[in-house]
Amino acid sequence: MKIKCFFLALFIQLIYGTSLVGAQNTVSTSYSASKDSIKPSENDYRITPKRLIIPSILIGYGVASLSIDGLKQLNLSTRYEITEHRPDKIKLDNYTQYLPAVMVYGLNWAGVEGKHHLKDRTLIYATSQLIAASLVTPLKHLTQEERPDGSNALSFPSGHTTTAFSSAQFLFREYKDTHFWLSLSGYPIAIFTGVYRALNNKHWVGDVVAGAGFGILSTELAYWLYPKIKQWLFKNNNQSAIIIAPFYQDQALGLGLVKNF
Repeated sequence: MKIKCFFLALFIQLIYGTSLVGAQNTVSTSYSASKDSIKPSENDYRITPKRLIIPSILIGYGVASLSIDGLKQLNLSTRYEITEHRPDKIKLDNYTQYLPAVMVYGLNWAGVEGKHHLKDRTLIYATSQLIAASLVTPLKHLTQEERPDGSNALSFPSGHTTTAFSSAQFLFREYKDTHFWLSLSGYPIAIFTGVYRALNNKHWVGDVVAGAGFGILSTELAYWLYPKIKQWLFKNNNQSAIIIAPFYQDQALGLGLVKNF
């Protein structure tokens, strides 16, 4: 019961926070020349303090859970409840982490226009995943937190949850100004991913909460960096080209970026 209440509270907080951001950052919905995008504004590429509140709280909680006794005890008691009830292990969390991002492309293919066209949105998402990896991977090795199942000492933060929330935030940012309620649909999927990382005994509660924060932060940073990266990559279209391709390594799916000068 504690687990359900905790993640329900997290979900409500996320919905409330993103609702405030969405309500205060409404932009014009005029159509651009591209069939699959809506003209963004300069505000879409700014980082404001309000956009950093939720990821800061989540990351702060996760970091605090590494050393504060009360939060460490919550990790242990949650693990005890999971072990006591022995839920069936499922592997859907390996796939649902990418589902909100897949929804962006699927919705666009179905004619539901997003903020950016194919090339730009792919560049933004690839950037968010590179940022996420650069944040999460070193932290796993620095903190050396043992997983609940004892399989290794790379528990903090949850990489699956980071990917899930970066994907959910990507869906939100692409559709919040035109299909607001649809833009929120990625968060339940991301929460499902995080919950099942804990239920599968792969992560502590603190790992999952921190992963959610790092995921949201990664996407916000990607949108902020996007104009700068685009200018660098495409400043001379006649002499340079960019290739963004998926890759699979060590049971992880990602995106690679190569620029040809």
